[in-house]
Amino acid sequence: MKNAGKLQALGAMALLSAGLLLAGCKSEPPLTESQAQSMIQAKYDQAPPTGIIITVSDLGMRQGITAKYWGRTKVYPNHYWADFTLTPDGKKAVKLADGSDVIQWRPMNADDTGYSILVTTVAANHLKALNVRNIQDEVLPGASKAIGADFDEGVDFTGVPAPLVEIAHDPGNRLSTPRHADFALVNGAWKLQSVE
Repeated sequence: MKNAGKLQALGAMALLSAGLLLAGCKSEPPLTESQAQSMIQAKYDQAPPTGIIITVSDLGMRQGITAKYWGRTKVYPNHYWADFTLTPDGKKAVKLADGSDVIQWRPMNADDTGYSILVTTVAANHLKALNVRNIQDEVLPGASKAIGADFDEGVDFTGVPAPLVEIAHDPGNRLSTPRHADFALVNGAWKLQSVE
């Protein structure tokens, strides 16, 4: 009888200890794709808005002429170099890297269809966090618990004229970039640590 009482007492203590141990371990809250996207977007929204850098190829130059964004103002003796001046509509839509209003078109030869220039949209917007996926545990220095997620960083065409959006969709332009975000558990809540 004494042994049975001792066993019952030991069993009760073991159950009590297990209950206290489980009560002391708090599980971290889950991090959903929408929560992760909201935190990443909040970071992007804090940064200054920027224009979209667009690669303008031979096709884009022709599209820009059709849209009346620029017109040819000088042809060089080799017949494949030219200067194109931005029109008033063009100045409302794009900026050139050198701050001028003249596109200096300088392909290597008459058959060089790979030549391109860069323009930046006048319309400035924040980047967009899209398609958050692959949320999984990670190890981050200094964090007791961490999670990583992949997502796409995309441009926002709000305020960009339709012909310029069409040029931006020509081959050679990248409108989204794969990125990775790291989150750490801080005081029981997930916080965005970095975007790579």
